[in-house]
Amino acid sequence: MARAPNYGHERRERDKNKAAKRAARADAKKAKADERQPSDAPNDEPETDGEAPADDESGPTDAA
Repeated sequence: MARAPNYGHERRERDKNKAAKRAARADAKKAKADERQPSDAPNDEPETDGEAPADDESGPTDAA
């Protein structure tokens, strides 16, 4: 007697292979982007201490 096909297992295997292929393509894409623009390149923006610039809180200047 022939065995019944296990369609669920076959589908899971196809999905697993597809996910691995997507991950490999994403890694290659990220490596290529990093190669084009290294992360240790100097920025054009000045460095700050991580604080936002202080606003002048003297109130409204409308003298009318």
